[in-house]
Amino acid sequence: MQALRHVVCALSGGVDSAVAALLLRRRGYQVTGVFMKNWDSLDEHGVCTADKDCEDAYRVCQILDIPFHQVSYVKEYWNDVFSDFLNEYEKGRTPNPDIVCNKHIKFSCFFHYAVDNLGADAIATGHYARTSLEDEEVFEQKHVKKPEGLFRNRFEVRNAVKLLQAADSFKDQTFFLSQVSQDALRRTIFPLGGLTKEFVKKIAAENRLHHVLQKKESMGMCFIGKRNFEHFLLQAPRTDHPALYRDLLRTSRVHWIAEEPPAALVRDKMMECHFRFRHQMALVPCVLTLNQDGTVWVTAVQAVRALATGQFAVFYKGDECLGSGKILRLGPSAYTLQKGQRRAGMATESPSDSPEDGPGLSPLL
Repeated sequence: MQALRHVVCALSGGVDSAVAALLLRRRGYQVTGVFMKNWDSLDEHGVCTADKDCEDAYRVCQILDIPFHQVSYVKEYWNDVFSDFLNEYEKGRTPNPDIVCNKHIKFSCFFHYAVDNLGADAIATGHYARTSLEDEEVFEQKHVKKPEGLFRNRFEVRNAVKLLQAADSFKDQTFFLSQVSQDALRRTIFPLGGLTKEFVKKIAAENRLHHVLQKKESMGMCFIGKRNFEHFLLQAPRTDHPALYRDLLRTSRVHWIAEEPPAALVRDKMMECHFRFRHQMALVPCVLTLNQDGTVWVTAVQAVRALATGQFAVFYKGDECLGSGKILRLGPSAYTLQKGQRRAGMATESPSDSPEDGPGLSPLL
């Protein structure tokens, strides 16, 4: 008789991860819940929010009758996520710590803990995302050694796993997963990938998980808790001034999820796709130009508002999330281009045709 597949599910104390663990149990897997403490923070009443979330995660495990573990990654979070966040701000950039946290903490520290310490056959999270693998294919995956060169050998990882957008396009969270390694992704199950948020809430209500239903939505920026930091950043004056619009940027070396780089980009040095630099913003058509060092130039079909260095440009082709690169340089703004065009027009304009020309003025040479 085949042993039960062991899936270790990350539990945040919220409704999404709770229902993810429930669905895994329904599929007949041996499920273990793990709560990660990444930050020591107090709310406005002086209560440690991580402790409350941990209690809620523990209650989920009691209700589902699964083992519970707690791990602390406060040190790793400080070194790999928060220090990067501070360094980016010192450089005048606008970082996205949620993407960095998923890369270094959830899909590295937690992934290795689950596999190496708990003997997991796979990990799972409550993210709204999908991959190109069915569950049984996930369980068949083997560890793939990380490449040492600039790019993975495209024959080294056969049948690479693709990261796909969730069925609920509004809740899709592939943006935050765009830096996850191929090794971790091929061992990950996303039970909520085909569900809507409303259906997830319905499942929770029908299965005695009312305590997580009453919690407010997490809006990202994990170390700041439930505060919507991205919304806070965007409350500069709401204006459509052309100085805010640009259509050109250059990224750092891009992290390609499935194919590094995509074959079409290698062959033609250019590739049409879509990108976004904020979660839930509309996808923007663009053309990528590949540089020899693995960075790319991104030319948007039309100028986009509020691009900033330090953000991640996340690339899509159809429903596949291809990967992402950090924005390091920006092209000129629409305002700068307009000023340049006006100056060029004034320089070529004949003085005799200009209404400002008065009598007795000689033409400019």
